[in-house]
Amino acid sequence: MPGDRPRIVVVGLGPGGEQHVTTETLGEIERIGHRFLRTAVHPSAHLVPDAVTFDDVYEEAERFDDVYHEIARRLIAAADVDGEVLYAVPGSPLVLERTVRYLREQHEVALRILPAVSFLDVAWARLGIDPIEAGVTLIDGHDFATAAADVSGAVLVAHTHANWVLSDIKLSVDDMTGSLDGAPAVLLQALGTPDERIVHTTWSEIDRTLDADHLTSLFLPEFRAGPGAGYVRFHQLARTLREQCPWDVEQTHDSLVPYLIEESYEVVDAIQALDPDDPTTDEALIEELGDLLYQIEFHATIAEQEGRFTIDDVTTGIHDKLVRRHPHVFGTMEVEGTDEVLANWDEIKRAEKGRTSVFDGIAHSLPSLSYAHQVQRKAAKVGFDWPDVHGAVPKIAEETDEVMAAHADDDPDATAIEVGDLLFAVVNVARHLGVEPEAALRAASNKFRHRFEQVERLATERDLDLRTATLDQLDALWDEVKSQ
Repeated sequence: MPGDRPRIVVVGLGPGGEQHVTTETLGEIERIGHRFLRTAVHPSAHLVPDAVTFDDVYEEAERFDDVYHEIARRLIAAADVDGEVLYAVPGSPLVLERTVRYLREQHEVALRILPAVSFLDVAWARLGIDPIEAGVTLIDGHDFATAAADVSGAVLVAHTHANWVLSDIKLSVDDMTGSLDGAPAVLLQALGTPDERIVHTTWSEIDRTLDADHLTSLFLPEFRAGPGAGYVRFHQLARTLREQCPWDVEQTHDSLVPYLIEESYEVVDAIQALDPDDPTTDEALIEELGDLLYQIEFHATIAEQEGRFTIDDVTTGIHDKLVRRHPHVFGTMEVEGTDEVLANWDEIKRAEKGRTSVFDGIAHSLPSLSYAHQVQRKAAKVGFDWPDVHGAVPKIAEETDEVMAAHADDDPDATAIEVGDLLFAVVNVARHLGVEPEAALRAASNKFRHRFEQVERLATERDLDLRTATLDQLDALWDEVKSQ
């Protein structure tokens, strides 16, 4: 053997029958005395006599990925001892053969891979298609949920070795419209052997048509991923980051709270920046909604790792709650407008939660203006409210007088309390006028900021230092900006 490095020679036994095993492969099997088979469960496995199989690894490992890593480890160890070993795999070593992928990534031993006939060659012949012209996408059945998320068109699914794999493939696609149910499907089994079967069926029947085995694959000529497929891929990504990114691993529910709040406000900013005449403004909202969605998925992933709940519990819970609270949509109740919808919602909510106070359910962590607005709104629902805004407005003057009286008494604590009462009175007026106080104050703050930035610009143009300018100078600049 040339060179000093030990070597693994990898050969393929074809899709099934002996006729698909190449002469070159047979020659290497005869030449190399130390032989290994990934599995003896293959129609041409008998062509590799006195071989050590790795079927025991399949029985002991918990995950398929663990199987392939362990096989690669054992092969490298054997090559190191014997100098050269032969490794025979079903089909072709270069088609969906993860052990070969891991062997190619290592540098401990040399690797020689012989070309071989794969199940794909026979599949194209039986299906009567050119995979290039048909644009066929090849997918591993174990990765279907993520790999098929953005796929449309013809798909050939390998490694569908059991009916539960086929069932998982069906369940991974959220086909809410049922459009896939009657879609054509072809099950290919034992290609190239006397037991070959090619069964035409439909998407809804793929796991109930035959007993799938290690020689079974699935062809979908007209596949269209459902709306949930993209989310499945996103969900898997969140899990991967939680398991492999050092920062993600360290996070807790508590540590993520600031990010949850920040992302929520950034969504609000993106909504306020939307321009009906400029579709490009949607891009910011899409991005910020994605960031917020990741926070939700992150919390669910943490809970899943702790064995408490999963994202399925979250989505199922909100689904069922919305169905219960919309009896006018999903039941027999009739309503005449929004007011009845909201009244029914509150009544159903009270019954569900067993609440005793009208304030139950108001989040204490709400921003203060929103909190005050919600408290007033809840009290108003049971009749504790001014008849209209004309009763609320005089309270502003009354609370202003009390603020100034507390200030005149040089009482900081009382002054703070009275300022709170004044703000509460202003929120009450806003509520009666149908104005959301948080949004109104934010708009006012943004208006002030914009105008003062213009004041800064004018001051710079006129070589005026704002820190040393007089109040009259600043007022003059302010009035000039307002007039513009």
